[in-house]
Amino acid sequence: MPYFDTISGPALGRRIQLDRPEYVMGRHPECDIVLESGAVSRQHAKTIQSSDGYLIEDLGSRNGTFVNGKLISGATRLQNGDTIRICDIELEYCEEAEASGLTVSSASAKPNSNLGIEFVDDEESDVGARSVTGKIDVRGSQFGVQLAASAEARLAAILEIMKSLGKAVSLEEVLPKVLDSLFAIFIQADRGFIVLKDETGNIAPRWSKARRPDQEEKLRISRTVLREVMQSKEAIISLDAGSDSRFDGSQSVADFKIRSMIVAPLLDSEGESIGAIQIDTVQQKGGFEAKDLEILVGVANQAGIAIENAQLHERMVAQKLVEQDLELARQVQMAFLPRRSPDIPEYSFYQYYNPAQQIGGDYFDYLELDENRIVIALADVVGHGVAAAMFMAKLSAEARFAFATIDDPRKAMAQLNDRITALEAERFITMSVIVLDKAAHKATIVIAGHMPPIMYTKDGIVTEPGSEIGGPPLGIMSDIEFDSLEIELHPGESLTMYTDGIFEAPNSRHEQFSIERVRQHIEVAKGDVTKAGEELISRVKQHIIGCEQEDDMCLVIVGRNR
Repeated sequence: MPYFDTISGPALGRRIQLDRPEYVMGRHPECDIVLESGAVSRQHAKTIQSSDGYLIEDLGSRNGTFVNGKLISGATRLQNGDTIRICDIELEYCEEAEASGLTVSSASAKPNSNLGIEFVDDEESDVGARSVTGKIDVRGSQFGVQLAASAEARLAAILEIMKSLGKAVSLEEVLPKVLDSLFAIFIQADRGFIVLKDETGNIAPRWSKARRPDQEEKLRISRTVLREVMQSKEAIISLDAGSDSRFDGSQSVADFKIRSMIVAPLLDSEGESIGAIQIDTVQQKGGFEAKDLEILVGVANQAGIAIENAQLHERMVAQKLVEQDLELARQVQMAFLPRRSPDIPEYSFYQYYNPAQQIGGDYFDYLELDENRIVIALADVVGHGVAAAMFMAKLSAEARFAFATIDDPRKAMAQLNDRITALEAERFITMSVIVLDKAAHKATIVIAGHMPPIMYTKDGIVTEPGSEIGGPPLGIMSDIEFDSLEIELHPGESLTMYTDGIFEAPNSRHEQFSIERVRQHIEVAKGDVTKAGEELISRVKQHIIGCEQEDDMCLVIVGRNR
């Protein structure tokens, strides 16, 4: 019976049997095949049964339907092994699950998943009491040590595994190919399975194969044996598992009537165990032989490297997707920030923004209130990274609404605080706001837990107006009243707003740049806004040479021209 295997996306490992004339695929819950992704159209595509298989047709979706990487138009005949991509979901079309008399099942890396595998913890017993017929130390055979099996058997096994694994780049390709190779080599095998270590170090079933459908209904395997094989890095063979004291009372042997079994560890390029392979048989005659252990070791060594490469490839793909998402998030975040400073006669501006990671939690903006007034806002969301950036986006929207709808900047800040507090996000924001009246040349300052702006006066003095009227950060408590301070800006005077990522930037000796140095550079610039900003940022960068930037940096300077 034809079926789809989900090879990427939220439902990775899911199998969909195709036994009806038509299936509609899409995001809508009433579709025959529901694809859980926001980019998928409500009714995205459909499959249609024909006399010789299935066709797939796009239903005018927004993002199209791809078969083997090519965008389709109209109904397209599906061939065995075709890959269908719908947005970020990929399905593999397979004609018959039992074409070769073998039944294959797959699952994601979760213990006791829909593989139907149950681990059995057998009781420990002395090594001497076991009927293990033979062992091989896999560590000594991993890189070319000659095995005792015949040259023909070794060559057949190595050629088979190399042919099967040479082009495989994902676990979903590697794992079934490993078992396919083993079943081709060991025609007496009735069952086979692969377990791998998960992120927590526990072993989890990842792929199984059975000679007959009734043999895969419930697979019971010995966790104790697998752990020992992986820890000792020795492959074992038991030619009479029924009388093996190692498996006394074990349902993994008794229920399935296993007569003979081979277990080999899977080692990575560093010689560390990453999993194990087991094959077994219920046949009383024509079972495994001692030399089969050596062949399985050769296969396991090749498979271990292939699995490691596949895992590395998957991690690289996942990392690349994360980097792409972060780059997109960076572009979105930068769209929230001003691309250029305001063009106001008699005034100059300097702005600088650099997150510690690809996205950050610092924020600045210019909000035009009317023909004479403009809000210059700067804020710092606690922390940095994705969570801070999301909070920053919310702050941007709320700040624009508050200051555009409320004339008094003190009340606007109070409403902004109430909206942020109501989010209950367990994060707070420090913020400094200057409302510049460009006609009257006056600046009204409102502060919420942030450093006051540094002012360079016409007399060459550096002060910090607003230090006495600062309120608490936004998001801590609601119903807060904020104070304001109004100052006049004379020709040659400037106001510098900044976040703590600048003055707290540490060098290799863990010395911070310091607010005092910020003040000194502003004083040396003598009201030249561009010179002050460029010199300050240049000195901060020099200060942290050889170190990673630890926090987001944001700097905004506004000055009245001489």
